Amino acid sequence: MKLVIGGFAQGKLNYVLQDSSLDAWVVLDGTLAGGVPQGKRVVVNHLHQWIRECLRDGADPEKEILAFVERNPQCVLISDEIGNGIVPLDAFEREYRERTGRILIRLAGLAEEVVRVICGIGQKIK
Repeated sequence: MKLVIGGFAQGKLNYVLQDSSLDAWVVLDGTLAGGVPQGKRVVVNHLHQWIRECLRDGADPEKEILAFVERNPQCVLISDEIGNGIVPLDAFEREYRERTGRILIRLAGLAEEVVRVICGIGQKIK
């Protein structure tokens, strides 16, 4: 598994798709749902949005993400960095940012590679 993080609109998906032909990838946008055809690798773009929706629905995003990674060990997960900045007044927003940060810490520990993308340029940090 590979984890790619970075700020909003920094070219994370384009960076990931540069490495291989587009035919070899299935891109899921903000979801972990959907079948992955045989021989295809999966990219989950906007993982942070999926986590938000899981929390709104009362689901367990940590459990679901770990199960997804186990089923798709060659996947690439892409998430915005959302924890830098002003702490929100809204309790849900604080919980969402906290849980997302903890999930990304766990995924970074499990990942074979972690890359931070800024201005479309990836910097390998693990």
